[in-house]
Amino acid sequence: MKRHGMLNSHISKILADLGHTDYIVIADAGLPIPEGVKKIDLSIKPGLPSFKEVTDAVTDDMVIEKCIIAAEIEQGNPEVEQFLNRKFADIEMTKVSHEEFKQLTEKAKAIIRTGEVTPYANCILQSGVFF
Repeated sequence: MKRHGMLNSHISKILADLGHTDYIVIADAGLPIPEGVKKIDLSIKPGLPSFKEVTDAVTDDMVIEKCIIAAEIEQGNPEVEQFLNRKFADIEMTKVSHEEFKQLTEKAKAIIRTGEVTPYANCILQSGVFF
């Protein structure tokens, strides 16, 4: 058993296998999962686990160089937008339309589905390197 870091074996494997510029997605309960993209479903019930909890856990164990979010988050979920802006203050943040966001998820190595039930609580994390 691991002592530190991500304990979920499916997420831990995805993180270990990521290469530079690969995508993973942390998603609310409603984001569609494209065919052929691995889904890691953590949802238990509405709100559990939250988008913030999962984002914190994943980012503690991942080198991230870019975060992509839907531009609609500004109006649709300013609380989550503020969380993401604080969380990723030191990396590039890109906003795209929600439709473009959904298209980008097709290139993800995995989508981690949370129990979050607030709009636009999604992000694409682009893997960086630690050297």
